Amino acid sequence: MIVCVLLPRFELAIAAGGRAALALGPMALAPEPGREQVVGEVSRAAEALGIHPGMRLGEALARAPRLALVAPDPVGVADAWERVLTRLEAAGAAVESEHPGAACFEADGLRRLHGGSLDGVVAAVRAALRLPARIGAGPSRFCALAAARAARTRRAQLVRGAGDLAGEPVGLLRERAQTARLPAELERLGIATLGELAALSRAAVADRFGRPGLLAHDLAQGRDAPLRPREPTETLEEVLDLEESASGAQLERALGLLVDRLLARPERRGRTLRAAVLSAVLVEGGTWRERTVFREPTADPVRMRLAIAARLALLPAPAERLRLTAERLGPPQGGERALFDEPRARRAERLREGVCQVRAAAGPEAALRVLTIDPGSRVPERRTVLTPFEA
Repeated sequence: MIVCVLLPRFELAIAAGGRAALALGPMALAPEPGREQVVGEVSRAAEALGIHPGMRLGEALARAPRLALVAPDPVGVADAWERVLTRLEAAGAAVESEHPGAACFEADGLRRLHGGSLDGVVAAVRAALRLPARIGAGPSRFCALAAARAARTRRAQLVRGAGDLAGEPVGLLRERAQTARLPAELERLGIATLGELAALSRAAVADRFGRPGLLAHDLAQGRDAPLRPREPTETLEEVLDLEESASGAQLERALGLLVDRLLARPERRGRTLRAAVLSAVLVEGGTWRERTVFREPTADPVRMRLAIAARLALLPAPAERLRLTAERLGPPQGGERALFDEPRARRAERLREGVCQVRAAAGPEAALRVLTIDPGSRVPERRTVLTPFEA
């Protein structure tokens, strides 16, 4: 059984300064500078006017001229959500989180720790969070998410499968990045519920919507991929307060100082960095955050500065504080040799490191292999499937 912990409108509440502010009227997260001009999370009042996350900014303002746009706070959201995930992991959960505000974990392994029942697990989660959260459970990630959306803050909800999902609106598919664009088109075609989507033939859905449609069809029938819990990591970061609002060359010198300080931390213990996050508090208000994944694990300060400095050009305004965080750590730094000049065991180890680095850059689905299932089939999609690659 999978449990989903849902904190609705988490990013909007953090950016607005608290959940009490969401009751003031129609409100939505403004688009981040340089990103696609679509609104983020919306308040309940804005949702009642037909505005939803991912809607074009112009269309949202046309539906609600008095819509209040809140500047996003990606740094505050990341810090607050990390604290939530840490509390869940302290209760024993192996957590998967695709975006702030929603986290899933497998409950079967926790029952013995918390009274032997699902109710005991839910009670332990509430005690660990110390926050009003909606909690749902189901046999798959999507079922648990649907249950959490229907739950109340003091009572958990259970969705057992496709039968319980049949009456849910197709708008629930917006919770998954791969299917977020499908609900608008499905509604135009007259498909309003997940039960109506599940009743369609799989071939017809694949012909019209491709891979996202097949995923949506599986979700509507209660099927989903297994969880991929995150690996607990150490927090390694450096912060620098700028005496004056800085930009240009001043920021580059500040970045160089942060890189040197981060690499000098004794907690690093000689390990390399796979990815780093550069964040800033802006003089005009709000925050900014960008992630950099290195081509290979490195602890070379020159290469790190060159890679991260390219992100400074995306800074929308002068900054008064910079922060550099080592998001993922790699193996200790060693001598470099040609890949095919090494023994087979060492070569396999380096290939594994390469796969880990690719997944750090593009996610867990970045490194896949082709597995032959039915080579004689006339349908190309049935001949082979993609499965995770293990070097």
